[in-house]
Amino acid sequence: MVYGHGDDLFRYGGGIRHNFSSNIVSGCDHSALMRELGSMGDEIGRYPEPEALSLERRLAEEFSTDWRNVVVTNGATEAIYLLAHLRRDGRSTVLVPTFREYQDACALYGHKVEFVKDIKDIRTGRDMVWICNPNNPTGKIIPPDEILSLSTRYSETLFVIDQAYSDYGKRSTISIPDVATHPNIVLLGSLTKRFSIPGLRVGYAVADGFVADRMRSLKMPWSVNSMAIRAGHYLLEHSADYPIDAGLLNREISEIRVKLAALGIESEETECNFALFHLPETYGTASQLKEYLVENHGILIRDASNFEGLDERHFRIAAQTTDENELLVSAIKEYMDKWNR
Repeated sequence: MVYGHGDDLFRYGGGIRHNFSSNIVSGCDHSALMRELGSMGDEIGRYPEPEALSLERRLAEEFSTDWRNVVVTNGATEAIYLLAHLRRDGRSTVLVPTFREYQDACALYGHKVEFVKDIKDIRTGRDMVWICNPNNPTGKIIPPDEILSLSTRYSETLFVIDQAYSDYGKRSTISIPDVATHPNIVLLGSLTKRFSIPGLRVGYAVADGFVADRMRSLKMPWSVNSMAIRAGHYLLEHSADYPIDAGLLNREISEIRVKLAALGIESEETECNFALFHLPETYGTASQLKEYLVENHGILIRDASNFEGLDERHFRIAAQTTDENELLVSAIKEYMDKWNR
């Protein structure tokens, strides 16, 4: 579950110098944000808002929607578990390979889960459908009209569309107005991903009012702490200071794909800043590659073997700076050369 995720720097005692394991772009300058949080003073000694209502209202302004349709959560992951709880003991379809927390949340709340690899294989009779778009770990984007058409056809099914990586994608995804016309769609978003603040845990859901109210009724009070709420306000106010060049990042990961393909490593076509790779059978496992890169170069990649439908040789890489990307490719070549001796 939790320990199968990327960005597990805590395991390596500060030995990681280049982090390719998280899909979040690293290197953001958070000095101004830290000064803002440092000015909170006595707020640390008081309880936060029970429901992060002020941030919900601020996000609603950003999205031009009613605040009652926005639920702020402790990362998008809390929203995933709230939604699985909402339809406890239901029947879910998960489009795989994808983020592990959908099936883990479903398992916790007694769902019968069906896994499909293509959106065309989603059938009627499901209580919930879980789609990550852009998808983690493949970086693929399903066109919005395909999802909207499916949600119209299966109007009794709740479609959870996790768009945490939408700011890193080359193509458009579901929009907030789409939720108003398709009340069986819930959009998940993440300030964690948008502003590269995974340590603060700020996510949100945009949903029909009835669904949003149900989520609130299941939500623990004070699940979003004071620092996360303050950070959310600050970052939305200063979003221009955090530009994301999705086109550049996609070109960088495409360049990595080309260079690793020359070494015989296959990969999935991607429309995001990260991609899924597959080691040739004669070069060990993704876990072995990961540990080699950590021990010899201070480089961390994502062992993707625990994604449903993938095997022990799958790994994921998120593009970083050009120099870091070159270092990564060189280190992987070194690893493969050792197997050839």
